[in-house]
Amino acid sequence: MASIDPRLRPAVVGWDIGGAHVKASLLVDGGVRDVAQWAAPLWQGLDHLDAAIDAAAERWPGLDQARHAVTMTAEMTDLFPDREAGVEALVRRLAERLGDTTHFFAGRADWASAEEGPARWRDVASANWLATAFQVAARYPTALLVDIGSTTTDLIPIRGGSPCPRGRSDAERLASGELVYVGAVRTPLCALARQMSFAGRRYNVMNEYFATTADVFRLTGELDPEHDQHPAADGGDKSVAASCRRIARMIGMDARDADVLDWIELAVRWRAEMLAEVAANLARVAAQAGLPASAPIVAAGCGLFLARELAHHSSREFVAFHSVAGLTPSAADTVHRWADTCAPSVAVALLLDRWSPSCG
Repeated sequence: MASIDPRLRPAVVGWDIGGAHVKASLLVDGGVRDVAQWAAPLWQGLDHLDAAIDAAAERWPGLDQARHAVTMTAEMTDLFPDREAGVEALVRRLAERLGDTTHFFAGRADWASAEEGPARWRDVASANWLATAFQVAARYPTALLVDIGSTTTDLIPIRGGSPCPRGRSDAERLASGELVYVGAVRTPLCALARQMSFAGRRYNVMNEYFATTADVFRLTGELDPEHDQHPAADGGDKSVAASCRRIARMIGMDARDADVLDWIELAVRWRAEMLAEVAANLARVAAQAGLPASAPIVAAGCGLFLARELAHHSSREFVAFHSVAGLTPSAADTVHRWADTCAPSVAVALLLDRWSPSCG
C-alpha cells in the first residue's frame, strides 16, 4: 500500500476510465509509485465506477489530497444514449468524487476542467490512446505504439516527435486501421474467424458467445491470471478444462471429443487469426504514416506478449512502455508490469505533472 504524504510535492493520480476496467496510477514526487486495475462493467451502472474509486481510496490513503488527471473511453458504453451524454455523466460523477479541480485530458486541446468537460466532449472522449502516444513521443520521436488491451488494440504512429494518427474519433480510427476491436481477454472468438481447421477438417464457426480470447490465452499459457478479471463467457471457472469446453463449443463439439492437446492446438490457431488481423492493420498504419523500418514498436497492454511477437516478425526493435515511464523492472517489483498494462493512466499522470506541477 502506498500512502500520500501532504508534505511532499502534490501527488498525481492518473485515471483511465474504460467500459470494462478502471485503471489508476499514483505518481509521487514525479515518479510512478503504484498502479492498479479494477474490473468495472460500467454498462451495468456508475456504481461500478464508485466502487473502483472507493478501492483506490483504500489502497492509497490520502487520495483526496492528490491532483487527478482523467482520460476515458467509457462514454461509448450502452449505459449512455450517446457519447456526449456519456462524457457529461462521467465528468460530473468524477468531479463529484475526486474534486472540482480534476483535470480531463482533451488530447491536442490540452486539458479541460470539470466545468469545461461537457462542452468539450469531442476532445475528452476516447483520448486515452493519445495520452499514451504523447508519453511515448517524448522518448521516441519515431515509433509505433502498439497497445493490445483486454478489448481493443490501438496502433498509433509517431513521427517528428508527435503522434500522427489519421483518425481522432473511434469511428475515424476504425476506418484508418488505428483501432482494431480485438483484445486479449474479452473478444468473442466468433469475431475472429468464420471457419477453423480442426483434426484435418474445416468447420464453420458458431456465431455464439461461447468462448473468448481469454480462453485462448489461458490455454497457450500467456494470459496473466491477474489480468483475467472478467467472468468467463459461460460464467464458469477458468481452468484449462473449462477453457477447453468453451472452445470446443465454437465448432459444435464437447471437450471430451478430443484430447487437451488438440484443444490447445485449436487455441493456437485462434491466436494466429487474432495476430494476423493486428499485423495487417499494423502494416497498413505504418505505411500510411510513412514510418521507416527502423521505427521501434513501443508496446503496452495485457496483450503485450503479442506486440513482442509482432516486433520480432517485422524486424523492429521492441520497447515496453514502462521504460518510457521511467520505470526499471526488478524481480521484486511488479509496478513496471502494471504500468505496461495500464499505460494510459500512467501517461495522463505524467503529462499533468509536466504540464504544471502546482496547478489545481
